[in-house]
Amino acid sequence: MTRTVLVVAVLLVVAIVRSAAATEPDGDAIARITGRKPEVTGGVTKISVPRADLAVRVDGIALAPFQGLTSWAAFEAAGSESMLMGDIVLTEDEVNPALSAALENGLEVTALHNHFAFDEPRMMFMHIGGHGPSERLATGVKATLDAVERVSTERAANGGKPVALNAGRSLPATSSIDPKALEQILGGTAQAKDGMAKFVFARKTSMHGADAEAAMGVNTWAVFAGSPDDAVVDGDVAMLDGEVQAVLKALRHGGINVVAMHNHMIGEQPQIVFLHFWGRGRASDLATTLAAARSVQAP
Repeated sequence: MTRTVLVVAVLLVVAIVRSAAATEPDGDAIARITGRKPEVTGGVTKISVPRADLAVRVDGIALAPFQGLTSWAAFEAAGSESMLMGDIVLTEDEVNPALSAALENGLEVTALHNHFAFDEPRMMFMHIGGHGPSERLATGVKATLDAVERVSTERAANGGKPVALNAGRSLPATSSIDPKALEQILGGTAQAKDGMAKFVFARKTSMHGADAEAAMGVNTWAVFAGSPDDAVVDGDVAMLDGEVQAVLKALRHGGINVVAMHNHMIGEQPQIVFLHFWGRGRASDLATTLAAARSVQAP
């Protein structure tokens, strides 16, 4: 090997090493932005936020944050940028403020569900993800944690227990939803029962060599109850992976609350993610929000 070739080879190795080093998550920036000192293990930079502000009991047993009540966000090099994965521990009243903050600040919400049964207060876990510069991801994590802290602080000042979204507001004993008005908005035919209206929209996947469609539970559905001026809606949105974030944003922008997001099946192709929702307001407004969520999905 000539001297010139050797020099070029050394410079190339140095450049590669420097390039690899540059992709490592910026721990100093993460610490500065989130206000929390990260731990670094095997190239992963992780911040942890124990929920020491909560007194959680599961099956009557008091749980410490170490027992699965710690929010965390981990950053790892992914190409020239960073990958984020995390889990945010939430009381019920913190869920949708935190979810909106995550979405509005460039993060993805990848799951929302419970980890315990018979827990008091009821705890929910929101899984987050993202890809991009460490600073941008850290800013999203900080905004999400700030939203949690705001709700927690307000709750502490008002008795300390999570309060239902519409506590004290009951619906009429008999529903009087006008299905025809909602059909115009949602573009489907309603099933009417006892003054309520239910819509079902089919999706399709396959499992075990057979198609699975609406009758097998692969569908988006919504039930409206109450009156045209004061209604509630609950249901499920069946989504492809690539539709999830847009559907979440459409629902939250319209004020519908997300209460769970997870899979119902294993091994289906394509994968279907299910989102459970709850909303209250004018029936037409709720239907308009659901129509907006459906509009960002594939036909």
